Amino acid sequence: MKLHQSNTAGLNMFTAYGEGYVAVNNEKHQKNLILLPESIILEWSTATVSTLTESDMQKLLGLGTEIILLGTGARLRFPAGPLLRPFAPAGIGLEVMDLQAACRTFNILAAEGRKVAAALLFD
Repeated sequence: MKLHQSNTAGLNMFTAYGEGYVAVNNEKHQKNLILLPESIILEWSTATVSTLTESDMQKLLGLGTEIILLGTGARLRFPAGPLLRPFAPAGIGLEVMDLQAACRTFNILAAEGRKVAAALLFD
């Protein structure tokens, strides 16, 4: 599916996604990544949802965002509960969703000027 941009000049945005890939500003990616409106962190983890570690989640806590969208691949899957607990006390919203929903939601929030990150895990 191709996504259309609004007035988001200078921001990283998802421009497309499909089976096993996302495109950021028309550049295709097929490995786990973190996207922020102003930067991209490639291969932030080699984990899947079932193998995420506390160290992986600590990287997310240190991003300086108010919202993190955790895209869990082609379908929605939740990480282990203890991995999710540190976010609320830190004042960071963590939303778990499938990869495609994370892409769409990121674009909306980034366009609104929100401090958002999309952390994507590919199957």
